[in-house]
Amino acid sequence: MSRPNPAAADRIPANAQNRYEVTRADLPLSCPMPGMSLWNSHPKVYLPIEDENGESVCPYCGAHYVLKN
Repeated sequence: MSRPNPAAADRIPANAQNRYEVTRADLPLSCPMPGMSLWNSHPKVYLPIEDENGESVCPYCGAHYVLKN
């Protein structure tokens, strides 16, 4: 019998989406992001996103991050 994990209830599933909108409050940007469940994800990598187009793609999972202004 497995027990529910209440701490996992508020986590974002890692690699569940292909596009994430982030804000300056999320910087420095990493994939997976701090609020994501890490057990089934890849190693943490920091992504540059503050260039002229405000977008970045994770080299591990292909997640596309867009910086909202």
